[in-house]
This record gives sequence, C-alpha cells and structure tokens, in this order.
Amino acid sequence: MSIHSTAIIDAKAELDSSVEVGPYAIIDAGVKIDAGSVIGSHAHVSGPTTIGKDNTIGSFTCIGFPPQDLKYHGEETELVIGDNNHIREFVSMHRGTPGGHGRTAIGNNNLVMAYCHVAHDCIIGNHVIMVNNATLGGHVEIGDRATVGGMTAIHQFVRIGEYAYIGGMSGISLDIPPYVIVAGIRNELQIRSINRIGLKRAGFASEDIRNLNKAFMVIFKSEDLLLQDALAQVVKDYGDCPPVARMVNFFKVSSRNVARLSSDD
Repeated sequence: MSIHSTAIIDAKAELDSSVEVGPYAIIDAGVKIDAGSVIGSHAHVSGPTTIGKDNTIGSFTCIGFPPQDLKYHGEETELVIGDNNHIREFVSMHRGTPGGHGRTAIGNNNLVMAYCHVAHDCIIGNHVIMVNNATLGGHVEIGDRATVGGMTAIHQFVRIGEYAYIGGMSGISLDIPPYVIVAGIRNELQIRSINRIGLKRAGFASEDIRNLNKAFMVIFKSEDLLLQDALAQVVKDYGDCPPVARMVNFFKVSSRNVARLSSDD
C-alpha cells in the first residue's frame, strides 16, 4: 500500500494493500477500495462507498457524498463503483436515497471526465463516456457504451439507451433511444441518425446496422404513422434483428416520453 504521509485515512475504511492514496486525500469510514485503485491528491471519498479494482479517482473529486435531496435525512445509502473506471478531476458522485434505489451504481470501464456530476440513485452501465461538465440529475440511467457530450444536462429519471451519442451542450428531458445520435435543448431536441460510426467501432454486423437504419427511418421519419403503428411495422419487418428488438422494447417499457423528433438534415 502506498499512502502519502499527508493523506487522512479513517481507521474504519477498508483499503486493499495495493491501493495508492495521494497527498492530502481523505478517506472516510465506510469506504472500501479494492486492489489496484489509485486515489489522487486532495480527493475526498466518503461512505458508505465501495470502489472496485483498478480505478483511478482524480484530484479534488468528491466521491460518495450525501445526496443533494431535501428529503434525505441521513439514512444509510451507498455508492458502488465497479472496476477499471477513470474518474477525472473535480468529479462529484453522490450516494442514493431511501426513496430511490438506495444506491448510486457505476459499472465498469467508464471514463468520467473533469467536472462531471453524477447525482443520487443514478445507474451508469459499462464503457460509458461522460465528457467534461456533463451533469446527471437524480435517478438517471445510462446504458452501456453511451456517450454524453460536454456541458450536457440530463433531467432526473431520464433513461439513455445503449450506444446512444448525445451532442455537447444538450438539455435532455426525454428518454433517448439506444443507437441514435441526438443533440439540442428540450423542445429543440433532434434525433439526427443512427450512431453508425459508434456501432461500427463496436463491431456490430453490417446487416444489423442496415436494419437499425431502416427501423430508424420508420420510427423517426414516418410522420404519417402513430408511434405504436411505427413500432408494429418495425417489429413486422425487422423484428428478428436483436438490436432492432431492443430499440422497440426501449419504447415499450419507457415510463416517460421517448424523444422522437427527427432532424431533416
């Protein structure tokens, strides 16, 4: 274990022998940190918080602090961070609330860039990228390999589908379907296209990408079809394609409105 002499580690914190803690970092009681993780200088990790293996927690981060929720009155909730995440400088991540999941959960292999904020009860999947100053309200869910552009604000309870790409400086108050590129602010939000480049990089089959694009045209470009009719048409024509089926299911299980406004670009 490599702990700088100026770091403050509570006796009730549990750190693996391989954990590194930088100058002036603070680790509170109720924190558990697994092998290979590095806590940067001036970082403050509070608890209950569990941090997995091989994470990098940047300088001046605030990890596992109480939720910013007026209904919270000190109940024991938690933050759980998986493995191999890179959490950069000045990021804040808060614990859950009793009225939510009771936990905020971060998956594996995520990159959370400087000054991002993850509020209480959020669930972030794996291989997610949050660009500088992106902000998640409470209870937001982000699917695997989604990208949230810089200075983007996402309203509480919104879901972001897997492989979605949100352009910078967007304001998101509707659920965003998987596999699409979206940008804009609230009423000016536009679904641009399928995230072809991201899907190719992720190894999606060409046929699946073609089917997703055809489904996209039906769902987002058919102005004469009601949503339920557009989804039924997509299931009929392309329902055997697993990514298309997941996109359709995203609409069906959504408890909020799903963004459907498409750009003419």
